[in-house]
Amino acid sequence: MSTLPTYRWRLAPDGLATRRQLRAMGLRPGGQGVVAEVCRPRRRRDPLVAYLYRIDLARPVRPMTPGRTAALAKAMRARRTCPVCRRDAGYCIPRSLGMCVPCSDSSC
Repeated sequence: MSTLPTYRWRLAPDGLATRRQLRAMGLRPGGQGVVAEVCRPRRRRDPLVAYLYRIDLARPVRPMTPGRTAALAKAMRARRTCPVCRRDAGYCIPRSLGMCVPCSDSSC
């Protein structure tokens, strides 16, 4: 059991937000620690847990630089390139196949 305050789903106090909520506001946690958690109960499974951060301590999201944009484009290009035929598939190659769909279909 954690020592953090735990709130039920949708009952967190004002001034706290999850990472996704912070991102939607154009903010990031900015090095602050987790303040509380929110639990969403589920039937026959463990509850979903989301960590909450203080909005007043959050910092603005860092802007994208040209170097970061280029690195992201290179990584996405690598995910789209089939290792077998070396062509750009136009979509991210499924990790379950490990190759593009035409190469996967022809190897059967």
